[in-house]
Amino acid sequence: MVKINPIQAFLWTFRRNEKDVVNLYNSLSQLMQLATESNMLNFGYWKEETKDPKEAQNELCKMVGKISELSSAKQILDAGSGFSAPAIKWKSEYGSIRIICVNTNFRQLSSTEIVNEITNINATSLNLPFSNQSVDRVIALESAQHFKPLDNFIFESKRVLKPKGILVLAIPVILDKKLISSFKLGILSISWLSEHYALDDIKKILGNIGFEIKDIQNIGSNVYSPLANYYIQNRDMIKNKILKKYPAYLEKILFKSLVKMKKLSQKKIIDYTIIKCRL
Repeated sequence: MVKINPIQAFLWTFRRNEKDVVNLYNSLSQLMQLATESNMLNFGYWKEETKDPKEAQNELCKMVGKISELSSAKQILDAGSGFSAPAIKWKSEYGSIRIICVNTNFRQLSSTEIVNEITNINATSLNLPFSNQSVDRVIALESAQHFKPLDNFIFESKRVLKPKGILVLAIPVILDKKLISSFKLGILSISWLSEHYALDDIKKILGNIGFEIKDIQNIGSNVYSPLANYYIQNRDMIKNKILKKYPAYLEKILFKSLVKMKKLSQKKIIDYTIIKCRL
């Protein structure tokens, strides 16, 4: 049974620095793995024919790869790479690329599959250990919501990208920062364990640093509602898996949070956005 340190949990919720994020994922990533039977660690993109979270996660990964124009890239930086599952999928689809996975979480990196031309580096995405103009793409697939301050990561992305390089963010967002309140977010004000970035603020940061936004896709309707619906329909099965490793109260929080995400997505308070930028 995984034990949650209440002091660490408090810090995950309110302080949210890089050490807290590492502790968060060391404690809770297995919860998501059990629920989805996947190492992707993202909410997924659900089509009508999508059967389960693993398939949805692979679909989101595929979508991000296409938007990032990986077919014409040579060297990619995957910032906040988790267990490197997206990088492994991209490598299988775009064989000639070289991928550098950057992750502050050494435990995740040390447990990833070893694949040729995928390099795992234990470093912060706020101070990337690469030379100027050294990569073609920077991708943050459901990780930039943890980068604090986000400006640092955007500056570093600009520095390491080659001319005409592409930055892609796939990130949960608040659509109107005036709505960032405990009253509106409900349980998510506690269980949404990342920064609550407003979409307009992200766009402003990107523009101020020198990126030209080429495409914005708000896909929340294909993320939150179908994920919540799947959990609701299969809760007994998923709950039985989770309770083998985690206490019952965590499963209840997860369930209530997914239901709340669905409601807030339908009310256009939160969304899930893919942003493509070019220098």
